[in-house]
Amino acid sequence: MSVEAVRQYLEAYSLGDRVREFALSSATVELAAKAVGVEPKRIAKTLSFQDGPEGCLLLVAAGDAKVDNAKFRHAFGFKARMLSAEEALRLTGHAVGGVCPFALPDNGAVRVYLDLSLRRFDRVYPAAGSANSAVDLTPEELQTASRAAGWVDVCKGWQEEDQA
Repeated sequence: MSVEAVRQYLEAYSLGDRVREFALSSATVELAAKAVGVEPKRIAKTLSFQDGPEGCLLLVAAGDAKVDNAKFRHAFGFKARMLSAEEALRLTGHAVGGVCPFALPDNGAVRVYLDLSLRRFDRVYPAAGSANSAVDLTPEELQTASRAAGWVDVCKGWQEEDQA
C-alpha cells in the first residue's frame, strides 16, 4: 500500500488532509517523533502479531509502551509472536516502518486493537502507509478510522511514567 492509498482510505472519514509526508524516514518511534515534532510517546506505533496460520493482529500502542506478554496472552488467548517483515507486508499490504491500521485488506484476516496507553493523549500520530509518513488523529478518530475491534490493556511501561 502507499501513502496515497491510506490518504484515499482516510478520505471516507474526512481525515485524508491530516496525512503528512516527510523528507526523512519516520520508520521508528524516535524518527517519527523527530519528523512530527512531538514526544516519542505520542507516536502510535502499530505492532503486527501472528493470529492463526493466515491472519494477523495489529496492536496500536503509545510509543513508550511495551507489550506485556502475560497481559497479551490473557487478552487474546495466545502467545505474542511478531510477524516477520515479509509476513507483515503480505498480510497487511504495508511494509515495516509504514504498517498502520488503515487501508488493510478486506478479507477478515487482520484484526485491529488499540492499547489504553494511547488514551492519555489528545493527539496521536500513527504511520500512514510508508516509512516517511504519519497522520494526526485524536484517539477517537483513530478508533473510528481503524475500525478497531476495541481497546485493550496489554502494555506496560507507560503507567509508571505517568505516575512519576
